[in-house]
Amino acid sequence: MRFVMPLSLLACLLALLVLRGLATNEVFHDTRIAVSVDKDTVPENLLNGGPVIDARGDKQANPVSYRIPDKTVVLSFDDGPSPEWTPKVLDVLKAHDIRADFFVTGAMTTRNPELIRQIVAGGHEIGLHTFTHPDLVYQSHARISWELAQTQLALAGVAGVHSSLFRPPYSSNSAALDDWNYPVIKYVGAHGYLTAFIDRDTDDWKRPGVEEIVKAAMPATPGAGELILLHDAGGDRAETVAALEQIIVKLQGEGYRFTTISDALGASPGTVPVHGFQLWAGKGFIWATQVAVHTLPVLVGLMALVGFLNFGRFGLMIVLAPIHARRSKRQGAWGQPVTRPVTVLVPAYNERECIANTLNSLAASDYPIEVIVIDDGSTDGTADIVEEMNLPFVRLIRKVNGGKPSALNAGVAAASYDIVVMMDGDTVFEPSTVRELVQPFGDPKIGAVAGNAKVGNRESLIGAWQHIEYVLGHNLDRRMYDVLNVIPTIPGAVGAFRKEALRRVGGMSDDTLAEDTDITMAVLSDGWRIVYAERARAWTEAPASLQQLWSQRYRWSYGSMQAMWKHRRAVIARGPAGRFGRIGLPLVVLFGVVAPLLAPLVDLFLLYGVLFTDAPITLASWGAFIALQALLSWYAFRLDREKPWHLISLPIQQVVYRQLMYIVLLQSTITAFTGGRLRWQKLRRTGEVAAAPVEA
Repeated sequence: MRFVMPLSLLACLLALLVLRGLATNEVFHDTRIAVSVDKDTVPENLLNGGPVIDARGDKQANPVSYRIPDKTVVLSFDDGPSPEWTPKVLDVLKAHDIRADFFVTGAMTTRNPELIRQIVAGGHEIGLHTFTHPDLVYQSHARISWELAQTQLALAGVAGVHSSLFRPPYSSNSAALDDWNYPVIKYVGAHGYLTAFIDRDTDDWKRPGVEEIVKAAMPATPGAGELILLHDAGGDRAETVAALEQIIVKLQGEGYRFTTISDALGASPGTVPVHGFQLWAGKGFIWATQVAVHTLPVLVGLMALVGFLNFGRFGLMIVLAPIHARRSKRQGAWGQPVTRPVTVLVPAYNERECIANTLNSLAASDYPIEVIVIDDGSTDGTADIVEEMNLPFVRLIRKVNGGKPSALNAGVAAASYDIVVMMDGDTVFEPSTVRELVQPFGDPKIGAVAGNAKVGNRESLIGAWQHIEYVLGHNLDRRMYDVLNVIPTIPGAVGAFRKEALRRVGGMSDDTLAEDTDITMAVLSDGWRIVYAERARAWTEAPASLQQLWSQRYRWSYGSMQAMWKHRRAVIARGPAGRFGRIGLPLVVLFGVVAPLLAPLVDLFLLYGVLFTDAPITLASWGAFIALQALLSWYAFRLDREKPWHLISLPIQQVVYRQLMYIVLLQSTITAFTGGRLRWQKLRRTGEVAAAPVEA
């Protein structure tokens, strides 16, 4: 169920994009145009007959054609309605009290509903010109049926009508029928449509000049009836509007009457009202399409915001990470070397699989330490293992289960030294980790230090994805935040604090599920400086399954949001808290919440582009973004002295892993806004990270 709401939201957004694409003739657009071929299967009576062909009902086997009566003219307009030119055409027709036929596309109908209503209200006749204006010769029967049904749906929605008249795109007179398009005419006839070709093609779409349009509209035989083709959309139709006035005046002067196709043939009206389900289905379609059309600018704006945030973050990383790397190489950057002993706190709850590995790694430390293991009510014998190891530098505190913050506070209270190092019970240190971690405390202004947490079980695909995330998304971020002096999180797996800094902010709090983020923000706001020690590496056991990864990241995301909300008043505070509130907190919200939450829009537009528009350009754009991401990732791996071969899985990570993180973040956001409470969730550990990998 956890995936239902996020995936439903993405599906709805994709549906809105498709609806908008239909309305703009972007989806399913086919520009192919067939070239006339043989006419062996077309009956002679149709090739030499009138412009209107009836292949309905009992005429399906032997279609018949009808001519427009003598001294009668039917004006027909294709490709509309257009908000610029259709009103001008309607004004000319109204001035002369003339009714005409408008063969409209479904796409233009959905975008201009009021014009369709004006056409119907003016007594004009509506005909179908398909929805997306493809050459139907290349389309399947299913596609032809969809084109007609979707256009009928649009007409029902905007004007409450259906039409039995049809004109194929790219058609001319009946003499142009051939072995390719004749089956189309029979197919639509079998579905109840009367096909209207033309007698006179003005070629007004070519803009040949007003005189040429008027000349082309004149009957080939004086007095003969004719069905004239004009266009009220598809480009500049100023010449068409000007020529229309002259055509009407000239033919009226010759005694012609103007009417619609149905009236000219003495048939029942081609435009008929609809009721019931068809009417309301049409209204629902038009409503959804209008929502889609107006939603797109919002989605594009959010997409631009995602791009701005991602490229802004990339830019900050590229500029600030090298500064941090150069600064880290300076000898004596923090003053005199720190050599006095420190206390290492190991809070443990049911860590029997890992605790021995953790303590063995500390036993190999090249720095003087005392270790305090705080067993927080374990039920799996974790404390017994610690006692059995009987390490001289390790003290064990047993307490009833109260959560990680209370365990750490108990450890801080029992610590013998002024600097406390905090690590998780599933983490192993390198021999130099503690030494590297505490050196920045040579500067009395520094209140805490963030270490370099790394994924130890990285050989699986899920582990490799988390490894990339740790190196790029965590450690490179910390370099950036360090230079800006606004590091928002000291990882629980490897961090160090002055006891004085902890005392001044009241110690570890259980107000949030992200106690490491909470305490970091509190120490920053109290005026202490926090730095990142890249060489203080700790190897942690990352979740090995999607279920465990979900549980961990859900807690992280929700806890981080709690911490941001808890420290929200820092935005208006003065002094160090204000600096963090106006620089660090906005960056964390934008880069840590807003950008990831909106990131699926990139994939949504990617899917839309591949499936419905220009797949090569879409894939090329996505490939360029992945290449940029890979380049930045390679740089991050180089700074962390990591082998880059895990980046092979980066493209898949961007598609799959990012969606999982989006769903986690969305659910965390929903939980936060609804006021839900998330319980601590203990992950199952295997103890497979026994020591730091050799490659480090």
